[in-house]
Amino acid sequence: MKIVVTGTRGIPNVMGGVETHCEELFPRLARRGFDVTVVRRGGYVSDGLTEWRGVKLIDIESPKKKSFEAIIHTFRAINRAKRLGADIVHIHAIGPALLAPYAKALGMRVVFTHHGPDYDRDKWGRAAKTMLKLGERMGCMFADDVIVISDAIRNLVKRKYGKEERVHLIYNGVSQPEVCDCPEYFSELGIEKGKYILGMCRFVPEKNLHHLIEAYAKIKNEQSKGKNTSDDIRLVLAGDTDFEDDYSLRLKEMARRNGVVLTGFIKGRKLHSLLANCRCYCLPSSHEGLPIALLEAMSYGVKVVVSDIPANLEVGLDSSDYFPVGDVDALADRLRDVMERPLEHVGYDMRKYDWEKIADQVAYVYRSFR
Repeated sequence: MKIVVTGTRGIPNVMGGVETHCEELFPRLARRGFDVTVVRRGGYVSDGLTEWRGVKLIDIESPKKKSFEAIIHTFRAINRAKRLGADIVHIHAIGPALLAPYAKALGMRVVFTHHGPDYDRDKWGRAAKTMLKLGERMGCMFADDVIVISDAIRNLVKRKYGKEERVHLIYNGVSQPEVCDCPEYFSELGIEKGKYILGMCRFVPEKNLHHLIEAYAKIKNEQSKGKNTSDDIRLVLAGDTDFEDDYSLRLKEMARRNGVVLTGFIKGRKLHSLLANCRCYCLPSSHEGLPIALLEAMSYGVKVVVSDIPANLEVGLDSSDYFPVGDVDALADRLRDVMERPLEHVGYDMRKYDWEKIADQVAYVYRSFR
């Protein structure tokens, strides 16, 4: 069975939740006997790969402009899928799903993975939000099967479109943690094991990293006035932005003014060492589908502090791990508590986020077309 995947910027080592999802999932499906091709956006990859871990890779150019990039690339990818004789086009995210009816009209089956209501993201204007909502509708109404990554999204699909049949709840996953140390990297960053708070995500408004910096600055200001808080905890932000804009530039300047460590986009041993040795991981975002970065942090057994949005609540953390989204004072209180308590290891139940189980569930969806 030939599967062509679109809606992702590409794999491997491309920043983003959908990209991490595809990087983990599709090599596992290739090992299960599926002929998988991922169509990548040329502007995000320069590795020259045509195959990776059993997955075929095709690069197609598209304008690197956030308003048009995804839809133009998806149109070209669907045309390529038809020429390749694809049995199934697997579309990721609601923007690209706008073209689900087009793929159906060309005679291919369509699987659509809904990663979250992207029209809630702050970066989009009114016209873009309208098109994203239309994309969600087209994906939900025209795809043969819809995969949702959280119960919150499943409820959304049921409420808005009355759709329950052939809607599959298949969670995002997380790999086994690679616990390691990277002392030379820590020395380069000027940090110590167990003495930093980690934020790890893209630098976009809805992640609310500015709130994290504000909360950290509030605590550091208290320290300067002699209040009793551990005074050697740093804040490390791992990530970057796809499109440098006013927000990302302001965020980086804000970080530099407040002594925050910026790593840029990292993968591999450097990232694993940061996850393994942080005092806590913080995700203050106002919008998520089911955040892989949070699951990754949990897999390392680190304390987490996250906003109380539905996607984060669905993970089922202790109430002390949540704070009201947008409340900088409450976030500072949570972080202060983490700073003042001994370093702890938390045993989370990660069984339902097993990528092998997830790959089996997606394979079942594909095989239902036979």
